[in-house]
Amino acid sequence: MKKTIFSLALGTFGLGMAEFGIMGVLTELANDTGISIPSAGNMISFYAFGVVIGAPIVALFSGKFSLKSTLLFLVAMCAVGNAIFTFSTSYTGLAIGRLISGFPHGAIFGVGAIILSKIAPPGKVTLAVAGMIAGMTVANLVGVPLGTWLGHEYNWRYTFLLIAVFDALVILSVIFWVPKIYDKTETRLSEQFHFLKKPEPWLIFAATMFGNAGVFAWFSFVKPFMVNVSGFSEGLMTVIMMLMGLGMVLGNMLSGKLSGRYSPLRIAATTDMVIVASLLLLFTFGEHQTASLVMGFICCAGLFALSAPLQILLLQNAKGGELLGAAGGQVAFNLGSAIGAYFGGMMITLGFSWSYVTLPAAILSFSAMTSLLMYGYLKAKRSQANARALA
Repeated sequence: MKKTIFSLALGTFGLGMAEFGIMGVLTELANDTGISIPSAGNMISFYAFGVVIGAPIVALFSGKFSLKSTLLFLVAMCAVGNAIFTFSTSYTGLAIGRLISGFPHGAIFGVGAIILSKIAPPGKVTLAVAGMIAGMTVANLVGVPLGTWLGHEYNWRYTFLLIAVFDALVILSVIFWVPKIYDKTETRLSEQFHFLKKPEPWLIFAATMFGNAGVFAWFSFVKPFMVNVSGFSEGLMTVIMMLMGLGMVLGNMLSGKLSGRYSPLRIAATTDMVIVASLLLLFTFGEHQTASLVMGFICCAGLFALSAPLQILLLQNAKGGELLGAAGGQVAFNLGSAIGAYFGGMMITLGFSWSYVTLPAAILSFSAMTSLLMYGYLKAKRSQANARALA
């Protein structure tokens, strides 16, 4: 089982480099291809749209093939998409490459989780899935800074060529270390959508989308922000990206530890509140380098501190349609990436300075917190109604 977890962690490591690696080479990409930085930021949105399209499609049709075959197809698509992106010279080619590389993202997480749920001993499934997700957090700590350094010292294309080659190696690990397993659900397809009739899952989807959009509205442009607002040199961006990646790793760990003491709703709502405060402080004190690093670290920690509690809330509210719920969560997460990158870039298009990308970011994060508070109010109201009915 350990080799299977390691193989899946390698897969999520590649996903993390592909999704977040572009932030560290955004200016190099724009300069090399002759497009504006906001237009280069659209490549983040195209990746997210790929996830939005791909996650539900694979969730619905994966039962016709073995999970291993599905996983191999998905990782191969990652390699192809990143290769297309690497060698494209036109805006259209770049967009197609990002769409293709984003298509398998959410499905890989879903298929991997199902595989581990079938081979992990009772009581060890959560730990096994956490091991798979760890690949993405490590990517932000090591892989993304490495890609940032490659893009700065040589060319941004080397960053994505490295990702494409790495995906090819992941294919080999899946061939040798992932068992051939089928997922045969007994629930009819129409019944898997029943959980969507209630408002609770939609509020969780909204919280996921707005929460990710809030952080991404700023983090999508972390390099120009740190260089133009905070005054860091481009050569320091590798270290800064490592610091942001460390925040993601520690945020994920802290959220896991707090889950034993507090409800996932309380953890998620409090995290969103902290992110809102951090983004407003970034707007106010972004010119001060220490404050900029500290607030950026907190924002990135909050991004991954939200992941586990929101996933738990989704599973709690998607009975009978867990796979679709998980796919919907990935759709919401990456739709948030697209929305955040768009609104952050819009501030620059409208002529505002780079510090202003934090304002739509704070508004979006506040919307996420509001969605969670509405969810909590609705759950409390239902509980009271049920208690009165039983009395």
